[in-house]
Amino acid sequence: MELELEGASLKSVLNRLRRAQGQISGVIRMIEEGRDCEDVVPQLAAASRALDRAGFAIIATGLQQCVIDIESGRKDGESSEAMRARLERLFLSLA
Repeated sequence: MELELEGASLKSVLNRLRRAQGQISGVIRMIEEGRDCEDVVPQLAAASRALDRAGFAIIATGLQQCVIDIESGRKDGESSEAMRARLERLFLSLA
């Protein structure tokens, strides 16, 4: 399944990923500076949440595309069971 993010969806996902990138850079800098774990851990958790949200947005877009594919005829003759298994793997990859 090709990822086709458009307009606002793409901008939202990219913003989340850039935010996470900045937070991870900040965490690396904090560790290099020897900052206290009470300062580092919340930033690391925020980066993790930003990545999770980006992943969920991508999966939601994929689900939307799959529904459209089902309504218009499955891509490449894919069975509904194969599509379900593929989506399940996507969800589990974020768990």
